[in-house]
Amino acid sequence: MLGFYSLCALLLLGPFSSLAQEATDQSARGSCANWMGGAPGYPGHNGLPGRDGKDGRDGEKGERGEPGAKGPSGETGKPGPAGIEGPRGFPGAPGTKGESTYIQRSAFSMGLSTKTSLPNVPIRFTKAFYNEQRHYDDSTGKFRCVFKGLYQFSYHLTVYMKDVKVGLYRNNKPVMFTFDQFQTGNVDQASGSVLLHLDVGDEVWLQIYGDESFSGIYGDNLNDSTFSGILLYPDQDNL
Repeated sequence: MLGFYSLCALLLLGPFSSLAQEATDQSARGSCANWMGGAPGYPGHNGLPGRDGKDGRDGEKGERGEPGAKGPSGETGKPGPAGIEGPRGFPGAPGTKGESTYIQRSAFSMGLSTKTSLPNVPIRFTKAFYNEQRHYDDSTGKFRCVFKGLYQFSYHLTVYMKDVKVGLYRNNKPVMFTFDQFQTGNVDQASGSVLLHLDVGDEVWLQIYGDESFSGIYGDNLNDSTFSGILLYPDQDNL
C-alpha cells in the first residue's frame, strides 16, 4: 500500500515532469484518478486553418422565379425639347362647295331694248342679264318683293337727244330722282343707287318723271341702260 500512495504523490507534485514520466502504467494512473476525483487534462493543440472556400465551384443555376407584383407608377417626367420641324406635306384634296348662308335669294339685272320710253309709266327693261328668280316682271317693268329684307337698287342710263329726269318708285311713291341735261353731239350718262328695306309684296320700278321732253333714255346694241336690284340681308323671321 505504501508503494501505491507514493506513486500518487509523485503524480500530484510533478505536473510538469518529462514526457517519459507521463508514460507510467495507465492502470495505476486510472486507479489514482478514480481515488482523487480526476485531474484536469491538458488543453489540445490548435488545428491548422481551414480552406476559405474561394476555390469552390459554382452551383447549378436555379429555376426562374415568378414575376413580382407591379410597383407604383413613378412621377411624370418633364417634357423633352421640341423636335425638328418635319417636311411640309402634300396639299389636301379640294373640299366640297358650300352653300350660301342665306337660303333666300333675290336678284335681277335688266337692260333696255328700245330707243324710246314713255313718261309716267314704269320703264320696261326686257333684256335679261340675270333674272333667275323671275322677281322682276319684264311685262310690267316692276320688281316685286318676295322676301322681306334689305335690298340695293341701282341704275345706269345712257342719255341721247333729250334731257332725262327719272324717278325710282316704291308702291306708287317716288323715292329718289336723277336729272341729266343732254349736251348736243354727245352721249351722256345718268345713274343712281339706293338701299331700301322692303316688305313682302312691295314693288319697285323706274319711270320718266314729267313729259316727253325728259324721255332721253336710250339703248341699242352698243349702248346699254340698265336697272338692277339684289337682296342683301333677309330679315331674321324669314330664316
